[in-house]
Amino acid sequence: MIRRRVVVTGVGVITPIGIGKETFWAGLMEARSGVGRISRFDASGFDTRIAAEVRDFDPAAFMEKKEVRRNDRFVQFAYAATRMALDDAHFTITAQNAGQVGVLIGSGIGGAETWENQHQILLERGPGRVSPFFIPMIIVNMAAGIVSILTGAKGPNSAVVTACATGGNAVGDAMRIIQRGEATAMLAGGTEAAITPLSVAGFCSMKAMSTRNDEPAKASRPFDAKRDGFVMGEGAGMVLLEELEHALRREAFIYGEMVGYGMSGDAYHITQPDPEADGATRSMANALRDAAMAPADVQYINAHGTSTPYNDRTETLAIKRVFGLHAGKVAVSSTKSMTGHLFGAAGAVELITCALALQHQVLPPTINYEFPDPECDLDYIPNAPRSAAVDAAMSNAFGFGGHNATLIVRRYDRR
Repeated sequence: MIRRRVVVTGVGVITPIGIGKETFWAGLMEARSGVGRISRFDASGFDTRIAAEVRDFDPAAFMEKKEVRRNDRFVQFAYAATRMALDDAHFTITAQNAGQVGVLIGSGIGGAETWENQHQILLERGPGRVSPFFIPMIIVNMAAGIVSILTGAKGPNSAVVTACATGGNAVGDAMRIIQRGEATAMLAGGTEAAITPLSVAGFCSMKAMSTRNDEPAKASRPFDAKRDGFVMGEGAGMVLLEELEHALRREAFIYGEMVGYGMSGDAYHITQPDPEADGATRSMANALRDAAMAPADVQYINAHGTSTPYNDRTETLAIKRVFGLHAGKVAVSSTKSMTGHLFGAAGAVELITCALALQHQVLPPTINYEFPDPECDLDYIPNAPRSAAVDAAMSNAFGFGGHNATLIVRRYDRR
């Protein structure tokens, strides 16, 4: 079977440091932190009182008011990012092409805000007052469903839930669909809006989050020796993937070509990564094998880099095992230092970051890198962006349950 080539022709992002690719990229280049005091609810009684919120999002700018009322924030994010990706690609879904345009969007948690709000209504006002939209508003697949309904895309339609690997898996699985010839174009990505009292309380109980409440902007510090946990974020990342010949026929701008996708499972622990980094190692190695590339062919890695003691150490170990002597030469950064951890959206937003890095030939930094950790001793692009010649970039997304996903995007060579 002929494996079709797949390219990225449109991107849409909603993040704590910017809505839209231009504002988002400017935030990365300014090394700006999106972390601050939680404003969506009273967090005064919580151990962690900070998060990376999307503070200036108006869903009514993207969908009708009745649709805003009927959809949870995570779905609103997904649709808004989708509209941006379609506009960016100058791509119109019509009656003629709708059957060849698919949707694959994931979320790690889904409609957390709606769940909590409606549970409170149940307790205070009784079962008869629970919204008839409650179930559709909370289920993870509804992001893909609503995007399909509102855009008219009738091709393959699915959702993926692999915790913090979700965004990476969604883009990778969509790539596979086009490679197999089952669609000409796919809208793919991840979305999350879980900064809610119950979600924050749960992560606080796990002792997984930073408690640097007095210095929010310095709380997310991947690979730094004084890191003390991740910072919750929210947002969405969506890409339009197209079969190469289709993109060329319509003279689309190409951010890059999707060339590698690797997956693996740790089979180790519900939350902690395998300390020997076996799963992460195999995920990256599988992506390189899929791309038919050598480690030296990759110039940049957007790391999963959560700012937790376990993850950063094991990911560093995995990079060393996969890249060998090249590990010290490849540039690595974690943009979670600026955006916080977007959970199910992280892998997609960070793949978009790689695509933009290829376009601009500039690498985003790891901010708050102040105190080197002997166990994390790679080139993490500390604190400021770096101009560099980049032909290929790798994006890692690892999730609770031992899910690992790795993507590789390469500059498109028109020869």
